[in-house]
Parts: sequence; C-alpha cells; structure tokens
Amino acid sequence: MPSFDISSKVDLQTLDNAINIAKKEIDNRYDFKGSHVSIELNKKDMIVNVEVESDMQLKQVEDILITKSMRQGLEANCFDLSKEPGASGKYIKKAIPVKNGIDREMAKKIVKLIKDNGSKVQPAIMDDIIRVTGKKIDDLQEVIQLCRSSNLDIPLQFVNMKS
Repeated sequence: MPSFDISSKVDLQTLDNAINIAKKEIDNRYDFKGSHVSIELNKKDMIVNVEVESDMQLKQVEDILITKSMRQGLEANCFDLSKEPGASGKYIKKAIPVKNGIDREMAKKIVKLIKDNGSKVQPAIMDDIIRVTGKKIDDLQEVIQLCRSSNLDIPLQFVNMKS
C-alpha cells in the first residue's frame, strides 16, 4: 500500500548558515553601524538568541533573519516570534525558539483535518511524524495538497513516499 510521512524538521546546518548570512548582512548595513547587535544559535535547544539596543532594531533583525532563512530554503513559520522580548540593562534580549518536530496537539489537529476531508486514507501518529497510508497515490497527493493549503502554522515536509 502506498504511504508517506508528514514531518516537521529544521535542518540544523541550513539554519546555522542562514544565521551566519544574517550576521554578515547586519555587519554590512549602515543603519546598524556602531550599535550592539548579537545573534547566536543555541544548537542544543534550537533557540536563536537576539540582543539589540532598540525595538526598531529587533524588528529589523527578525525581518533579516526570516528573509535569509527563506532564501536558504527554510520556511518562515519555523520561528516562534510570539514571545515578548525582555529588557536587560540597556539592551533588549529575545529568545526565538525554532519549531522542530510535530507535538501531540498539532499531530491530532492534522489527523483530524485529514479525516474530516473524507479521503480514503489512514493517518497514524508515530512519535513526531504522521504516517499516511492509502490505496491510491492520488489520494495521498490530495492529502499533501490539503496540508499545504491549510494554515497549520508549522513547516511541514512530506517524506518517505512509498508506492
């Protein structure tokens, strides 16, 4: 029976490259000359730590980070920008978690979405991936299009397609 897996993984090397490119961009920009800007990737916890002098610079750094990540092939919604920045002395710090893996709540939401669509497929949650099996490849491709068109707010990859 044909099957495929739905996963949400961020390649660490690609993320590291995107952050390094963003650092170079910030170093070369005129509006950041002489100001304190720091971007660091905590590879263990998958958190991007940003430290700047003002709110305006924080927004610009977030924009640069997302733009450079998208050019490297990462999706923009892999960064959780919902957390509020905190003040530390004269600097503003923000920890931006990187979404990696599908948590239980999101997996249940995706399975419900697939089942409510009425496709003749069987979704199954396996740790941090969802395996979808069906009798026809066309049904599986329909599920892929459904997942891409719905706004799930996490980056999804469709891997391990077997026929």
